[in-house]
Amino acid sequence: MRDNRFTTILPITALLLAALLKPAGFAALASQSSPQAVRFTDVTAASGIHFTHNAGKTGKKWLPETMGSGVAIFDADGDGRLDILFINGADFVGRGRRTTAALYRNLGGGKFADITRGSGLDVEMHGMGVAVGDYDNDGRDDVYITALDGDHLFHNEGNGHFRDMTKQSGIANARFSSSAAWVDYDRDGKLDLFVANYVQWTAAGDLWCSLDGSTKSYCTPESYKGNSVRLFHNLGGGKFEDATQKAGLGDSSSKSLGIAVLDYNNDGWPDVFVSNDTQPNRLYRNLGNGTFKDEALGAGVAFGEDGSARGAMGVDAADYDRAGRMDLIVGNFSNQMLGLYHNDGNGLFVDEAPRSPVGRSSLLSLTFGLFFFDYDLDGLPDIFAANGHIEEQIAQVQPKIHYAELPLLFHNDGGGKFNPVAAFSKPLVARGAAYGDIDGDGDLDIAINNNNGPAVLYRNDGGNRNHWLAVRLEGTKSNRDGIGAVVRVRSAQGAQMQMVHSGSSYCSASDLALTFGLGNDPVANSVEIEWPSGRKQKLQNVKSNQRLVIREQ
Repeated sequence: MRDNRFTTILPITALLLAALLKPAGFAALASQSSPQAVRFTDVTAASGIHFTHNAGKTGKKWLPETMGSGVAIFDADGDGRLDILFINGADFVGRGRRTTAALYRNLGGGKFADITRGSGLDVEMHGMGVAVGDYDNDGRDDVYITALDGDHLFHNEGNGHFRDMTKQSGIANARFSSSAAWVDYDRDGKLDLFVANYVQWTAAGDLWCSLDGSTKSYCTPESYKGNSVRLFHNLGGGKFEDATQKAGLGDSSSKSLGIAVLDYNNDGWPDVFVSNDTQPNRLYRNLGNGTFKDEALGAGVAFGEDGSARGAMGVDAADYDRAGRMDLIVGNFSNQMLGLYHNDGNGLFVDEAPRSPVGRSSLLSLTFGLFFFDYDLDGLPDIFAANGHIEEQIAQVQPKIHYAELPLLFHNDGGGKFNPVAAFSKPLVARGAAYGDIDGDGDLDIAINNNNGPAVLYRNDGGNRNHWLAVRLEGTKSNRDGIGAVVRVRSAQGAQMQMVHSGSSYCSASDLALTFGLGNDPVANSVEIEWPSGRKQKLQNVKSNQRLVIREQ
């Protein structure tokens, strides 16, 4: 085990940068691993993580009970190791117990310690999602938690301590929020906040729904009115203003669960994809003047292939075929399969899932947590889907559908082709899922928050048989996290591109560092960064198997 520490690259000339880059000391790895060579090991108990999600179940089948919650992987205390934050629900009816989110400090050596008490994050709420980003550019990542009863903004005070700054910030959102993402939509160097809101539900207004016509079940969102997303513009000094209407984002029909930030038309401005549950998805094109325009219908991502709105949850964006354009993947309800939208350019996407193993293998699953990541470091983004139904008794009316479901892993075989890999054997009622290199060995591990059940931490064993390069950005003129920056890595096997982004998956936050798999290549010929500020940097002849912090110059 190694600490997840990064080598800092200071703003000096590219020639000197190339001379200073050193390998992190990992042995050269001679051959590319096959999909079968990687194993995801459940290390939850061994790591000291013992978190169990409280859905606040009342027996009344209230909709919010089955929707939470998410998980974040980030360095909460600034020691260079990735910590884990599990978001929690709360009892609707008093039972004499108090549950909060749980913050686990990474001690190294595969061990974690619960440091929640006294951290400032130990606030009782019916939490849903989480977004991580340095909104005041002080070098420490802050935390935004979405909640049924009102969101919270926590400022990182250092050393694993946080302060609730919600009231002082001017942010007010109590609309059954779900996912959230930090995005510098106006590229002024300060992170703004995009929040997805679900439906207009209250305990007093709860509706009676049934699967069998006699017993109550969880209602689908068609039964409730929608909620608009919210955009909070960062004014600086810890203050935000609601810019939703001014930005052209007001839409009370939305029932939003997932957010992916991407630059789908490569114009340098961050766009936003929003997955809507039983309503058309939205693809908000950033017009570069502080406003957005929904292009989802014309782009082909508003509906499923049959022209109907699907039950969309988790979402992510990546250039999965190295075409230089960001594609989309969307998690949907059971009997709907994943949506794998290939970006064909000119603003058009085509759903490849119905014609691929991705569609066939995911048809019966209900997918919440979802992301692209290169689990075997061969240089091609793979797909992970965390699944679990919302209704415990679903098998009684649909025998092929199960409440607890296996996670799905699809290996990217190149050429836009994916194939399922049998990597997991334990069915879960999964909701949020996030990735990060928690043990510092180069490959990416997975944390999952399960609805009303114990969390799971999967360690990636064998992914680092291939070479890799991890890049963390530090903005100076751009926002400190470099969110919105595009990094292109070129090696002998070809070119690949990633964008630093918050959000994605479902109600969760993955590590902001970018991990590039290099396969058999021991050196990246070049690493190019396009910062949100418009500045560009280029490093040459970067040795593999190391972690770098690159500071904007």
